[in-house]
Amino acid sequence: MKREIFLMTSLLCSSAVFAAAIFAAAKDRAIPAEHWVATWATAEQVTKPAPAPLGRGGTGPSGAPGFARGGSGPAQAQNAAGRGGARPDGPIPPSFNDQTLRMIVRTTLGGKRVRIQLSGAFGANTVRIGAAHIALRAKESEIVPGTDRVLTFGGQPSPVIEPGAVLFSDPVDLDVAPFSDIAVSLFFPQDTGLPTSHPLGLHTAYISAGDTTALPKMPDPSLTKAYFWLSGVDVVAPSDAFAVVAFGDSITDGFRTTLDANAAWPYLLAKRLAANKATAHAAVLNEGYSGNMVLKDGDDVSAFARFDHDILGHPGVKWVILLEGINDINRRGRNANPGSLTSDELIAGFKQLIEKSHAYGIKVIGATIMAQEGVPTASERGEAIRKAANEWMRTSNAFDAIIDFDAVVRDPQHPARMRPELDPGDHIHPNDAGNKLMADAFDLALFTK
Repeated sequence: MKREIFLMTSLLCSSAVFAAAIFAAAKDRAIPAEHWVATWATAEQVTKPAPAPLGRGGTGPSGAPGFARGGSGPAQAQNAAGRGGARPDGPIPPSFNDQTLRMIVRTTLGGKRVRIQLSGAFGANTVRIGAAHIALRAKESEIVPGTDRVLTFGGQPSPVIEPGAVLFSDPVDLDVAPFSDIAVSLFFPQDTGLPTSHPLGLHTAYISAGDTTALPKMPDPSLTKAYFWLSGVDVVAPSDAFAVVAFGDSITDGFRTTLDANAAWPYLLAKRLAANKATAHAAVLNEGYSGNMVLKDGDDVSAFARFDHDILGHPGVKWVILLEGINDINRRGRNANPGSLTSDELIAGFKQLIEKSHAYGIKVIGATIMAQEGVPTASERGEAIRKAANEWMRTSNAFDAIIDFDAVVRDPQHPARMRPELDPGDHIHPNDAGNKLMADAFDLALFTK
């Protein structure tokens, strides 16, 4: 009996030692976890078609009239003032059908492995992707030879985007430099219905008939300035790399900045961060979209409703820069009616966004609301709300830091309005020079904390 107990004990000990050795060997062979960080992102919106000419004039990419989203200024009542006659967004086609779309994105952080994010967050239709490719862009729709990569999704080359769903592509090896252009090509083999989009893409995209995803140059393309279904591009980055999300409305989106010039303040901030050795590992994501409000749905869903998708939905986010509120003021704060916006209500909304960010370990920089005298929807009551909200931002210590955009762009001789040299004519969206001043106003030491 003693001998049997001894043999059993020896067997158990040997098994334990063997299992421990197997575990140690497996641990030694384990592949280190990759640190993914978003290098580019855009906010998707609820697409609302309205007639507009396509890029080359004439009909849309499937023979139907071109479409563009109706209204994208911070208050739709000021569209005429905001646009100055030219549409920087769209056009949005009514659908894609047996067509390839090649979109161009500008990275902010580099890496040697890359993946994309496709989203139907606000889509109503199931969308089949027939083929997807990624490559470095050379010029216009042309890609750099030797850089084309086929994308799969869970090993499948032809994924389906269900309404509300988000898909990540499988990673591919591609040497992506900071501030390089990437071409993402998607083929839609069947009718997509009204596409999920970001109308104010500010970068030319190309649409051709058939599956042209693998071609080095798009044949006879129609043009648009929007993004479709593409909501993010990520890279494998060093362990200390992180992303900063610029979360806002049309001012952040870059409305009234020069097309294809990367002149919006979030991109210019990314350039400053990259040039500074202590912050060169930071990406900046532009999650602004036109007409956005903090508290209520307007043209699209509120800042509350899109927070999870546009901030938490991207890897590596450490900071959020919050520039919101002017649309709430202009749409709901003009007059003292039942249900009209109050400064306390707007401030409560900011507090909610701060609390939610902090719950996920994300720090928040509050951006003061900028002057807007001359905008048709501006009012004395709205100006009082703006001033009260800004005073709270500057004095409450509720944010982790403050960027005083109001002080940067306002006219010192007339503080209720924008400096004339920064005003493109609509009195609310800073021009390229104004966006540069906004980016230059940041103390980069903030992002080392």
